[in-house]
Amino acid sequence: MEKVFGLLSDWEIAELCQSEGQRMIDPYIPELVSQVEGKKVVSYGQSSAGYDIRAGSEWFIAHESWVKKEGVFDPKGFDKSIMKRVVGIESKPIELPPYSFALTHSVERFRMPEDVIGVAVGKSSYARAGLVVNITPLEPGWEGYLTIEVINPTPYPIRVYPGEGISQILFFRTLKRPKTTYGDRRGKYQGQGAEVVFPR
Repeated sequence: MEKVFGLLSDWEIAELCQSEGQRMIDPYIPELVSQVEGKKVVSYGQSSAGYDIRAGSEWFIAHESWVKKEGVFDPKGFDKSIMKRVVGIESKPIELPPYSFALTHSVERFRMPEDVIGVAVGKSSYARAGLVVNITPLEPGWEGYLTIEVINPTPYPIRVYPGEGISQILFFRTLKRPKTTYGDRRGKYQGQGAEVVFPR
């Protein structure tokens, strides 16, 4: 098949996820799931021009009432003890307190092709409830599970659902393979597992 450059559509994403070789997303769900056993869920799976990923079961939540008074968020020396660990259960929401942020991980593992980059955007259901989702780019050649940051900037608690959709990833094919991929330079987050990975 001839390679298409720019934003990848559903059939192009499916081809990268269903090939016999390296699969870009695992597990890959070829349709958008919005109900499970007759119950509404925050959708996940293949969409028209992206892929909706699911939030994992492990969460670390930071809120001023839980953070040690001397706690500082330092990306060069992160102290995870200033965050509260919560283990989520599918279909049972976790409540993020007002003015808090949390880290979780994706259910899906990624193996990015050397000429494809992924960019994360929020899901409309959560955005309309005030939740902000932040995920750094999935660089060409990167492999692993995503660590996902979610922020509640509102004065009210927001419910988030482990095992359900949390963000959509858009995939773009570059005109040429980068001179140096994330895998080539052995980036510090290469191969991270299905857990929250703190700043290194």
